[in-house]
Amino acid sequence: MKTFLRMMLVVFALFLGHMTAFAQRQISGTVNDPAGNPLVGVGVVVRGTTSGTVTDLNGSYSLSVPEN
Repeated sequence: MKTFLRMMLVVFALFLGHMTAFAQRQISGTVNDPAGNPLVGVGVVVRGTTSGTVTDLNGSYSLSVPEN
């Protein structure tokens, strides 16, 4: 019985982790200066979090954000 409860707890934890992974979406974009030139190395951060990324050589970024 104790083994069964442990197994059910593990399955539940895996299921919960799997569901939170789908509760995110991918956003992407490009950061440009006023002349339209791409900006390299610009930090892009999700407001109110510590999640972020940096633009690449083309000024592009891609970031996973929560659905809300």
